[in-house]
Amino acid sequence: MASYKAPLRDMRFVLYELMGGDALSSLPGYEEFTRDLIDPVLEEAAKICEQVLHPLNRSGDEEGCTLENGVVRTPSGFIDAYRTFSQGGWTAIACDPAYGGQGLPKAVNTLVEEMICSANLSFGMYPGLSHGAYVSLHGFGSDELKNAYLPKMVDGTWSGTMCLTEPHCGTDLGLLRTKALPQDDGSYRLSGTKIFISAGEHDLTENIIHLVLARLPDAPAGVKGISLFLVPKFLPDAAGNPGERNGVSCGSIEHKMGIKASSTCVMNFDDATGWLIGSANKGMAAMFAMMNTERLSVGIQGLGLAEASYQGAVAYARERLQGRSLSGAKHPDKPADPIIVHPDVRRMLLTQRAYVEGCRALGAWAAHSLDIKNHHPDAKTRQDADDFVALITPVIKALMTDLGFEAANMGMQVLGGHGFIREHGMEQYVRDCRISQIYEGTNGIQALDLVGRKMPAHAGRYLRGFFHPVQAFIEANMEDEALGEFVQPLAKAFVRLQQATGQIARTGMAKPDEAGAAATDYLRLFGLTALAYMWARMVQTSLDKVDGDDGAFYRAKIGTARFYMERLLPQTSGLFSAIMAGGASMMDFAEDAF
Repeated sequence: MASYKAPLRDMRFVLYELMGGDALSSLPGYEEFTRDLIDPVLEEAAKICEQVLHPLNRSGDEEGCTLENGVVRTPSGFIDAYRTFSQGGWTAIACDPAYGGQGLPKAVNTLVEEMICSANLSFGMYPGLSHGAYVSLHGFGSDELKNAYLPKMVDGTWSGTMCLTEPHCGTDLGLLRTKALPQDDGSYRLSGTKIFISAGEHDLTENIIHLVLARLPDAPAGVKGISLFLVPKFLPDAAGNPGERNGVSCGSIEHKMGIKASSTCVMNFDDATGWLIGSANKGMAAMFAMMNTERLSVGIQGLGLAEASYQGAVAYARERLQGRSLSGAKHPDKPADPIIVHPDVRRMLLTQRAYVEGCRALGAWAAHSLDIKNHHPDAKTRQDADDFVALITPVIKALMTDLGFEAANMGMQVLGGHGFIREHGMEQYVRDCRISQIYEGTNGIQALDLVGRKMPAHAGRYLRGFFHPVQAFIEANMEDEALGEFVQPLAKAFVRLQQATGQIARTGMAKPDEAGAAATDYLRLFGLTALAYMWARMVQTSLDKVDGDDGAFYRAKIGTARFYMERLLPQTSGLFSAIMAGGASMMDFAEDAF
């Protein structure tokens, strides 16, 4: 049976020691968020994730959701768990206090998100989608809409969705057909079908607020003619409570490979009443606010599942007796040694650990930058943080879900045949993690976004947010004797990244297929270099603490960094070679030969 323990020690290391989280309280609006307040929040989040959410993970997977007479029932225990979750204020922690939120920093909320994803990803989808809808409505909705809907979305009484995909279009939203007809009272009537709608129908909340992309009758073609609408499941009455049923219904639920306790719905809008969010034909800007929030959160899903898998693999490797160490018995008093003595098992465990802790640090950098973007008093500092977040978002979404899936597979492999059966819970992490590489824009789309939009934006301005601090770190520490073994591999990978960036910039303008052919390898090269930078910084933070009271923690941090630099970062050499080879071998291949 799988178990989960929130990695609070490492979370505190990343938040306070690596990212300087103690300084969060110096940002306007965050004055009260000192360690004395943040630590109890993290500890309480750990309790609810370990004691309430995680015990429902396997049973929720096995029971799944059911649809009967248009009503979706979540698995046993989910309603009570959601009540505990919302009444504890967890739906409100990262929301605006003006609407009943607690206004916690993103740097803290990201750590809470990770715990939820580790404990029960399916459950986390419900409040997660609601928060994305909150972000879009908060940023673009009228005061009237915000006052009517946000307080109940913040306190968890109502939930939210994002309705983009249609049966004939996913990535290419310019093809969508859902129609919105204006009414005399300022509302709209929406008709159309949306698919793959997470949390589109369920029994956890009194009302469900759908954010729906649709076209007005006179809308321009393509994405320039898309508007965003708020469409509630129940129309609020004069008192603001759920009233008349709107023209929204669930046609079916998907039977999926994973996240089975999360309802993935086909939603039909039949002359449903809705209200415009933002300006007509400008819906993509509002929806991307939501999608970018979700893309960062999906990256955290990959991290959370990798952490859970790592914990399960380590526990099993310590207990499972099988064979003897190649260098002689390590536990001669036992009939065999635990499998943790074997080199290949250690390779898998250290790979999991290096990816998990590196991704946690990278995610914290992005979250901290979001806090600076939203709260720093200096406009230039806010802009620089915004540029970095724009650049790193596709990297975090794709890299952390790719590595999360790899780590989950390794965790299952450590358990051998026992990993393939349900009892230990390891195969569920693999199934649950697989969707993270697909939704909110497939990882191939994230790579195209990186090379096609983010890299050339504003004459390469976004790149400075990453390239400049990495270059400065390398120059400042290259001659440091203690840091040298970590800085030198980072420097080599960084040179490859710079050269690959130049190659794509040169060839991509004249031959776009060249940039497209390099995109996935480039994102991976970028991501692995970013992790190397985080690991070098973590070593720098740890070196002078190895002889203290918590020395074992810091020595393990340095040892994991050494493994990353020696055994994982060398992938960048092969990625660089593939990028520099160009795309001719794939683009010149005859289509009818496939």
